[in-house]
Amino acid sequence: MKHWLLFASAAALVACSGGSDPVQPDTEVAEVEAAPFYDVKGQYGKFAEIRIKPDTAFLTDSERAVVNKLMQIGPLLDDVFLLQRNAENDAIRRRVAATGDPDALAMFDLHYAHCDGLEDDAPFVDGLDTCPVGGGFYPTDMTKEEFEAHLTANPSDRPAFTSGYTVIRRNADGGLYAVPYSVEYSDYLDSVVRLMREAAALSEEPTLKRFLTLRADAFESDDYFESELAWMDLEGPIEIAVGPYEVYDDGLFGYKTAYEMFLTLKDPEASAALDKYKAYLPTMEANLPVADSYKNTSRGFESPIAVVDQIKGGGDNSNGVQTIAFNLPNDERVREAKGAKKVILSNVLGAKYDRILAPIGERVLVSDQAALTAKKWMSNNTLFHELSHSLGPGVITVDGRETEVRLELKDLYSGIEEGKADVMGAYNILYMMDEGELDAADRNAFLATYFTGKFRSMRFGTGAAHAKGAAYQYSYYREVGAVEWLPEQERFRIDFDKLAQAISDLTGKVVMLQGDGNYAAAKAFMDKYAVLDAEAEIVLGNLNDIPYDIRPIYPNGI
Repeated sequence: MKHWLLFASAAALVACSGGSDPVQPDTEVAEVEAAPFYDVKGQYGKFAEIRIKPDTAFLTDSERAVVNKLMQIGPLLDDVFLLQRNAENDAIRRRVAATGDPDALAMFDLHYAHCDGLEDDAPFVDGLDTCPVGGGFYPTDMTKEEFEAHLTANPSDRPAFTSGYTVIRRNADGGLYAVPYSVEYSDYLDSVVRLMREAAALSEEPTLKRFLTLRADAFESDDYFESELAWMDLEGPIEIAVGPYEVYDDGLFGYKTAYEMFLTLKDPEASAALDKYKAYLPTMEANLPVADSYKNTSRGFESPIAVVDQIKGGGDNSNGVQTIAFNLPNDERVREAKGAKKVILSNVLGAKYDRILAPIGERVLVSDQAALTAKKWMSNNTLFHELSHSLGPGVITVDGRETEVRLELKDLYSGIEEGKADVMGAYNILYMMDEGELDAADRNAFLATYFTGKFRSMRFGTGAAHAKGAAYQYSYYREVGAVEWLPEQERFRIDFDKLAQAISDLTGKVVMLQGDGNYAAAKAFMDKYAVLDAEAEIVLGNLNDIPYDIRPIYPNGI
């Protein structure tokens, strides 16, 4: 979707560098300038600046020292992620800086690219091409066909080429070869490893000490399995996720992971209040509206839940639209053994509800239904979204081969999976209401908040995984008549009973789509449903004075 030139106001411009400092123009790049007709300042202003002021008074001196050491990792992973977005980004950032346009440089540092993530990665600097679909993970001139042809001719290369921890490069003869992350990014990762080991030495919490020690080893070996298991067992107030995790920036195959860091402080009371839901994971799996053959009853269900306040980000976690929760690790071996941890970033989520979701509801739904939206249902939907990432097919069998859903659905996987977690999360909330664990009297308030949330996500641009997932949910609900468009009000009215049934039906469809591992069927589904109709575009156009997302400014030390 395109909504260029829609914002007239802008937030204060702060160039939060994801790379090197600005440079002076030189003769080679001086002619590069901001793209004409592109409102860079307006686009940047779609992100509301929020200064994060965490409460750290309860930390001991030792814990404070550990946190301050770990905070130094964030900027190093920013530098790595910059290259993972585009291997030429160091030079490109210098070209953007050479324009002398502070707005363009601020935009570059926000998106770690010269492309606007809210506008399907459209370049906002004149003279620069679109960002590479495969990010910085592959040669920019490499096609899918060339990659697959290489594997056909060299089947022994498949594990290295499809690994989440290698980049693909060209040799002197023009052929392809794989380079481990630990080699490709060693200039930055060596410092990350040193900081993790120093933090481990300072820590008096044995589980954190063990995790940081194993994680430092993993950064050098590219073998993350043991440290992922150790991460599942973290205790104490410091909750950190650091490493290569998500594959959103690999638009070619969805194989390659991006480095990121979430440095957070745990709220033990809020975490304990939600902990009861992890005990329902086996029951939620059994309750999925599909045949038993599609259910994953062998996966581990340990799945701890943490409610935290984020105090520092890094890498992929700092890029553009901000994460409000995550479910990690993504390694199916760990998920099969121990499940996955769900982490809710309470302070980030709260800021997004107050500044974004609450006012969006008034533009999406008729007034009586808009009044039903509530922060607690955004929080619950977020939790059950993350819980649902642990449900449904993971390891599957296709044509007699044991494989994984993500490997079969490739570039389609992220969008389908985010939508699956969202609709299945809604399905499981309704199930918890049926079980008496959540208040069934709030059903309509939940459904109003849930449907409104689709528009918050769809504003992220149709190239974003969460936006694709939201779009196919929206389109399906329109198709089955779960929401009615009122043209005179330019708003929707929900048929709550139909929406509840549609959530169940769509959950079943998506689980089977993943379980079958059929790329062609998945593509046909996304081609049909991951699109926006004219009514959705009208509503999105009515939201232009509401921030698209937040731009948190974290402290550099505590």
